[in-house]
Amino acid sequence: MGGRISLRHHPDDNLRGASIRLVQAQRLAVRDSSLGKAAMSSNFFAELRRRNVYKVAVGYAVVGWLLIQVATQVFPFFEVPNWGVRLVVLLIVVGFPIALVIAWAFELTPGGIKRTEEADRVYPGRSRGRAWIYVVISAGLLSAGLFFLGRYTAPNENKIGNVPAKSIAVLPFENLSRDPENAYFAEGIQDEILTRLAKVSDLKVISHTSTQRYKSSPNDLPQIAKQLGVANILEGSVQKSQDQVRVNVQLINAATDAHLWGESFDRKLIDIFAVESEIAAKVADKLQAKLTGAEQHAISMEPTQNTEAYQLYLKGRYFWNKRTGPDLQKAIDYFKQAIEKDPGYALAYVGLGDSYILLSGFGAARPQDSFPLAEAAAKKALEIDDTLAEAHTTLGFSLCVHHFDFAGSIREFERAIALNPNYATAHHWFGDGPLLAVSQFDRAIAEGKRALELDPLSVIITADLGADYLVARRYDEAIEQFHKAIDLDPRFYYTHWNLAEALELKGNLREALAEYKKAVELDDDPFVLALLGQAYAKLGQRDEALKILGQLSQIGMHRYVPSYSYAVLYMALEEKDKAIEWLERSYREGAGLDVIFLKVDPMLDPLQKEPRFQALVAKVFARSSITPAQ
Repeated sequence: MGGRISLRHHPDDNLRGASIRLVQAQRLAVRDSSLGKAAMSSNFFAELRRRNVYKVAVGYAVVGWLLIQVATQVFPFFEVPNWGVRLVVLLIVVGFPIALVIAWAFELTPGGIKRTEEADRVYPGRSRGRAWIYVVISAGLLSAGLFFLGRYTAPNENKIGNVPAKSIAVLPFENLSRDPENAYFAEGIQDEILTRLAKVSDLKVISHTSTQRYKSSPNDLPQIAKQLGVANILEGSVQKSQDQVRVNVQLINAATDAHLWGESFDRKLIDIFAVESEIAAKVADKLQAKLTGAEQHAISMEPTQNTEAYQLYLKGRYFWNKRTGPDLQKAIDYFKQAIEKDPGYALAYVGLGDSYILLSGFGAARPQDSFPLAEAAAKKALEIDDTLAEAHTTLGFSLCVHHFDFAGSIREFERAIALNPNYATAHHWFGDGPLLAVSQFDRAIAEGKRALELDPLSVIITADLGADYLVARRYDEAIEQFHKAIDLDPRFYYTHWNLAEALELKGNLREALAEYKKAVELDDDPFVLALLGQAYAKLGQRDEALKILGQLSQIGMHRYVPSYSYAVLYMALEEKDKAIEWLERSYREGAGLDVIFLKVDPMLDPLQKEPRFQALVAKVFARSSITPAQ
């Protein structure tokens, strides 16, 4: 009907209205649900606050921190092991959620501890005091005080005084065997344990040379530790009877005389390597040293299965440590026998190489004969086991003095030190070999100092640090260092002639002459006689110098006289051409220890501008990518 509005509803209008109402209801439900959740969340946190859970959490954290500070600062004073501190920390962490649950469920009331619901009913509207605030503040201040006290006044955790806490000396083990000849075995066990510990870079381990002058179980441990620069001492005893071995060891804190660990091992001889490894591992653990996977493998290695080869190797090391020409020859014989028993015994090849490399230095062989043998033995050892620092050291020394390959030598020494940072000989030979030859004086001196830290009572290392200063033209420091070596051993002739050179180069020729004479009295080394002769020549006593020149010619008929000896004497006699001729001969003979220092030897300074001398220096450095600094 046109123009009228119908008041009658269409059926679709009813459906539309119902839908609208349903949507509105859903929206209201969602809103009410959100409001309910918000209210519940708000109520939950309010309830946490009402039940003092917040207060307990804050108070627990502050008091827990206080307990940890007390444990870390006080426990060491009473020599409580470190696991005690770790246990305290663990208990505090585990106790935290337990404390929160208890705070939620229980309440402290005038009537004692009651469940929260019961406390609310019995003590409605009770006042919750603020005493907890004062407790938390007091505990916080005390914790902070202990923290800063330990941080700024306690000694460095890595050092005791000026001594690293993770430092150790293994003293000679007492031989309890009835047979005195088993002394080599007791010394060998000590040396093997020391060698395994030395492979742990986190430890400072004193070399065998410095510890051998002390007896086992001495009474003055603090004094010995001070002399050696260590905080801990390992001492022990060995008893060997046929194929049975008993090893007793104890680890002692030298400052407090506290026994940190001790144990007795009764094993078959075949199991001795396992004993050595176990002792080294336990000592490292007690000193809290961090071991890499490679270090764990290194200290647990079993170098041979042949007990006869092992005992022959120990005898070889026993004589090698005596450092004389005849003893080195005995050592070579024992190492060769060990290799015959076990051709795969890498350490026996290392011992053989170490012996050959030293022979010429003790006048027991010509360098052109002994150096190739040393190099061959070192290479064979590395074929069997490339991780032996000793073999890399011997090879590095051979590359330096036999091949004049200074770059290759430096690489081998760096590899050796990376494998065994505590190997004093590697630091010693590195500094006194390629580094000096190529004029890296600061680095050479640093290596010499590190070697001395690891072997503080070694006369040769003490003296050679002086030689490093001498070559660097730091004569006052050289003289001071040589006097320290003389204090250790007044009869070591090597120190006296080095001191004489330093005095001579500083201009004190008369004092130098007296030291040269002392050296000649102490040893019949023909080189020292030549140094005395050149001193006479420089003092104008030419007849005395020529007399000594004749003596050298006579000596050379029945023993090796280094060509360098004639060179320094002719140079003092102002016959430079003859001096250079003898140096060229020294080069042809392969006397590496005499020619690698041509460019840096201050005794040869008068020859530095001579064309023939410069040509000789060029020959020496022709095989290396490194040349000495100008």
